[in-house]
Amino acid sequence: MSLTLITFILIISIFFANKYAQKINFLSNYKGYKHQNFSGLKTVPLSGGFFLVSTFIILLNFSHYNYLLSVFLFLIFFVGFISDINLLSSPKLRFLMQSIIVVFFVLLLDIEIQQTKFYLLDIFLNNIYFQYFFSIFCFLILINGSNFIDGLNGLMLGYFISIISIIFYLDIYTSLEIEKTLMISLLAILFFLFILNINNKLFMGDGGSYALSLLCGYFLVKIYAANPYFSPYFVVLLLWYPCFENLFSIIRKFSLKRSPINADNNHLHQLIFFYLKKKIINKKININNISSFVIIFYNLLTFLFGLTNPSNSQLQIALIILNIIIYLLVYFNLFNFRYKLKF
Repeated sequence: MSLTLITFILIISIFFANKYAQKINFLSNYKGYKHQNFSGLKTVPLSGGFFLVSTFIILLNFSHYNYLLSVFLFLIFFVGFISDINLLSSPKLRFLMQSIIVVFFVLLLDIEIQQTKFYLLDIFLNNIYFQYFFSIFCFLILINGSNFIDGLNGLMLGYFISIISIIFYLDIYTSLEIEKTLMISLLAILFFLFILNINNKLFMGDGGSYALSLLCGYFLVKIYAANPYFSPYFVVLLLWYPCFENLFSIIRKFSLKRSPINADNNHLHQLIFFYLKKKIINKKININNISSFVIIFYNLLTFLFGLTNPSNSQLQIALIILNIIIYLLVYFNLFNFRYKLKF
């Protein structure tokens, strides 16, 4: 059976399974985290993460990828899932479980970030133990940052669809030695889930964001390791938004003397949502989706600029710095707008 046919069957299966999940209100009572309250609905099934991980595991195993990758996708999804359904309410315990899974993920799959082209950091990366520590740190920042940006429908999925589309484009023109059919299948599944998500037919949940970010991070690290002529900062550019969202959130909460692992409603996408909700009077316009599309479109533009010369570190660094400056300017302006602060 071809991968294309399997993908088609999986999409049809998701459609009917989600119809049933909507009918029985599958886990719909557990969607009430602060970062999901922007939909304003009470009966959206929390089925997206389950569909994403189960279909990804089928596709990866059919493509003869490392079976351990499927195991770790399920494990990291499971941590997010039990958090979604309130069986794992402690942020500290959740982070501990994430850390244990990511440690074994990095060690058993031999994931090493060996070079960053930043002289001082590369000196430390000559030590194999620091390589593993740095890789673990990067994955933990990525998966938690990706969960932060899942606060609007379509935002997290749209962002990673953009990244996988860039990977697919590079594979066509530079031979990254990844299976093109697999990339097409992954994109098809993600796009279908994206359509369901923006139409409030399902939520992805923590489990979905954890698994998708882990998979994308794995692909990007392996692609860079096999193609060192790419600038490592091109990979950083692709992942800058969720990672910086996480790092900035930690700094912001520390400055306010709050725990960095507790959720709040002051992430950039939430401030954009609040601003547009105040400015757009027409109630027929879906502010949730508009807010997501603005962020996705902006990031896609920066990806395309970086794609013009992915081996040029100066270009990639300039784009990363520009993104951070724009993020901070927009963030503080919108924060002041929301809380009516004047300086």
